[in-house]
Amino acid sequence: MAGLMQKLDMRQGQSLVMTPQLQQAIKLLQLSNIELAEFVEGELERNPLLERDDSAESAESSLEAGDGEPRELELASPSADANDSLDADVDVIHSDDSKSDLAGVSPPEAADAVGAGANNWTPSGGGGGAAGEEYDAIANSSRNLTLSEHLHNQLSTATNDPIDRMIGAHLIDLADEDGYLRADLSEVSTRLGLERARIEAVLEVTQSFEPAGVMARDLGECLALQLREKNRLDPAMACLLDNLERLAKHEYDTLRGLCGVDDDDLVDMVSEIRQLTPKPGLAFGNDNARAVEPDVFIRQAPDGGWQVELNSETLPRVLVNNRYYNEIHSAARTEQEKSFISECNQNASWLVKSLDQRARTILKVASEIVRQQDMFLAHGVAYLRPLNLKTVADAIGMHESTVSRVTSNKFVSTPRGMFELKYFFTSAIPSAGGGEAHSAEAVRHRIKNLIDQETASEVLSDDKLVDLLRAEGIEIARRTVAKYREALNIPSSVQRRRILKRAG
Repeated sequence: MAGLMQKLDMRQGQSLVMTPQLQQAIKLLQLSNIELAEFVEGELERNPLLERDDSAESAESSLEAGDGEPRELELASPSADANDSLDADVDVIHSDDSKSDLAGVSPPEAADAVGAGANNWTPSGGGGGAAGEEYDAIANSSRNLTLSEHLHNQLSTATNDPIDRMIGAHLIDLADEDGYLRADLSEVSTRLGLERARIEAVLEVTQSFEPAGVMARDLGECLALQLREKNRLDPAMACLLDNLERLAKHEYDTLRGLCGVDDDDLVDMVSEIRQLTPKPGLAFGNDNARAVEPDVFIRQAPDGGWQVELNSETLPRVLVNNRYYNEIHSAARTEQEKSFISECNQNASWLVKSLDQRARTILKVASEIVRQQDMFLAHGVAYLRPLNLKTVADAIGMHESTVSRVTSNKFVSTPRGMFELKYFFTSAIPSAGGGEAHSAEAVRHRIKNLIDQETASEVLSDDKLVDLLRAEGIEIARRTVAKYREALNIPSSVQRRRILKRAG
């Protein structure tokens, strides 16, 4: 056996160093607007060269291309290495940490400039969607939960149907700080393009959430929800709740007759009502409540298309004080002082450019999502197209993980309500005729509509649903129909037939 030998070997290869500035740019991409504001406030306190930009110029002006033509944004700081490209694959990124620690990390890619901070899209007939993964909810933050966050957390486990989740999220966002839903359900139905019965069904689910009584539309319903949870909502108590105005006027004789109870029972019922909470939402307090502000606005354009623009109110505006830098740099005496001043200047410059890059990237991703999902904006949730991260990433020339970070914790305000960008990514169901694929959410919505139209004499089995869907050009397996039906909490055809016969 040949002896072991030691030798030096030189190899040439390419790699991207994961600098602290590059890590910061990646971090900024996935922050929500509230978290970004807090981060920038911290940087303003730490870095003496950073200043808040209180000028009259809007944040969108920093995104203007000037000549209307796209231009490439220079992201590297003046002293950064040329290899600090923001368009790199995770496999070639190395830092002081192990490669396993960087799994799933991908730097943001450079984005093209856009005119005036807004993009216009004309509705298209094509889809562009492809089969993709389901939406995975993001872990909640560790700070104290607000009422809205508490309800959203319960919604994520209350239903598996994405359309019902979108309806529920919209209703929760409409609730006030007392925990009441003051919105008109007919207006909500029109805005979302769905039947009022579907909206009411989802509302009933949210009314089962904690704290008891939340999502009620009036005081009587709030108290009824709390009594129902205690199993105390009998006919007499329900009658009393229907006549709260008489109770407020102390018309006890009338109430005894209406409720069919004696004096002792009425006293007990009134005492029980007084122990309930008329404003269940206040248990979470007002100090922690934070309204969700959209990062992007989508509005109908005069030409029938859609206008996409950033919410300038959520964009921190900072600048580098070069005059102060020149003053203190010339006055620095030791190498340590000069090094500190140079580092502050480099960090400040990089932060300004990273914020600009973040805004451009969000706008670019949101614009592509609007192009893909214009039918949803025009006609409602039932018209969501199948879409995944790769489709958007390929269309705009970015890495898939970058699109994932951009769409996390980012909200968009549309004519149909406010939604998280993640909600627009849906899996695909193939078309029977080889045409455009169908969104899984739209298929679930169609299954629900078919079952809602059933009669006692004609209940649709899963096999029959498969035949009806295939006749509409949706290629779907029986087990998939059963899975979607169960996700919608719809009983089997045998159980539904029994329910309809009893109801008849």
